[in-house]
Amino acid sequence: MATPKLSPVSPVRRDDTPRAQPPSSPAVLRVQDASAAEAYEQYLRLPELSALREPGRFPGWAGEALVTPALQALEVTFRLASLALSDPRGYASRRELALRLECLASREVELAAALCEGDRGAPLAELSASGGVLPRERSASEVWQLPGSAAAVVCQPSEASLLPRLAAWDKSETLAARIMYAIEGQMQGCAFTLGLGEPNLAGKPVLEYDRVVRPHELHALKPKPAPEPGSGYRNRENETVFTMYQILESWLCAASQLLARLNDRIEAKSWEAAASDCWILERVWKLLADVEDLHLLMDPDDFLRLKSQLAIRAPPGSDASFCFRSRALLHVANTTKDLKKRVPWVLGVEVDPNGGPRVQEAAMRLYHSRRRGEGEEAGKVELLQAFQAVEAAVRRFFFAYRQLVAAVMGTAEASCNRALFVPAEGMDPLAQMFLEPPYYPSLDAAKTFLADYWVQQMAGASAPSRQS
Repeated sequence: MATPKLSPVSPVRRDDTPRAQPPSSPAVLRVQDASAAEAYEQYLRLPELSALREPGRFPGWAGEALVTPALQALEVTFRLASLALSDPRGYASRRELALRLECLASREVELAAALCEGDRGAPLAELSASGGVLPRERSASEVWQLPGSAAAVVCQPSEASLLPRLAAWDKSETLAARIMYAIEGQMQGCAFTLGLGEPNLAGKPVLEYDRVVRPHELHALKPKPAPEPGSGYRNRENETVFTMYQILESWLCAASQLLARLNDRIEAKSWEAAASDCWILERVWKLLADVEDLHLLMDPDDFLRLKSQLAIRAPPGSDASFCFRSRALLHVANTTKDLKKRVPWVLGVEVDPNGGPRVQEAAMRLYHSRRRGEGEEAGKVELLQAFQAVEAAVRRFFFAYRQLVAAVMGTAEASCNRALFVPAEGMDPLAQMFLEPPYYPSLDAAKTFLADYWVQQMAGASAPSRQS
């Protein structure tokens, strides 16, 4: 039986980049109510938060704009853990929330370590710089001796971070110890460590954490007092929501910088480095979903009371939604979807102006090539796989958000909530997102035809055995 050729066997799908996409394309997510977005930013004090991470404070550190917001998100997580464990309400879910925050902090440390890997320009404090002399003004410094060395060195952990303080508090010492051990383990592949009280058994240089993260200024950005009119009641969930969304916005800032670096690496044809960034981006989207899931541990009565006070519910005829008032979320979502335009460049072909299968055939040749991991092809398959993994993570995030709204606010809110970014057609953007075709139709078609090829191959190979 003749071996079937690897070629399309069904109607060809259009290439990833259309010839002319109208400005009002339903794929573009946009802010509809600028005043609501402005109120969201003022509530979270985002202009002040952004000022704490302005690049250029450390000349020569290329990763400053990427690493700083990630570490600030980690530091704000420590504040949220402190709030959770000090909550005086008898009905608060302290234990489960502490466990969730421990897992969240560990994942943040994992991502921060991935971003710091290979970074040689970060501002560091050498352990041997003090000559073993303990400075008076740094009460947290420790004198210790490296194995196999007679010289004493001074370990200078952060003075302003909340993690060492959590380690000294009986309610949070176990949580803090586990986070410190996570830092020790995850930072093994980096040239430095964070200096948050982790053992630092390798004696590596320590990041100047307090200069980079600025914990004092960061923790000063607390929610403005918002007592209820008349009763003067101060809702504890206000601080939780405020802190949680500061974590979310900090990671969105890091994701935006990561996307910029990813596009630069794709442009430079550094396929393996670009694939690494793409996998990190996928994990960031999963982390964002974990942050949103913290809503489930809020007290229903207190949260819905706060929701009413903050007027989170959209008024009749409006498409406002609290989560999607974030301009950063919309920017990262749109930029992530725009990665589909990079597929022809990765495959080394131009888009057929007539809508032919040029990109699809190039993808099939790459997937089926015996030399797909060698030479100029090294890293390409992994990058294309990472593209589709990120697509799955984005869709999962928005689908989970819709389910979250139903669980936290009720199905009536989820069914009438149309979100703040609305395509030109005016339909529900979440529903439209789930009905959208794949972001990478050529890659999808290439895998479909490749699967059909191997089905025919297996059928052809089994035919002689049946005849015998």
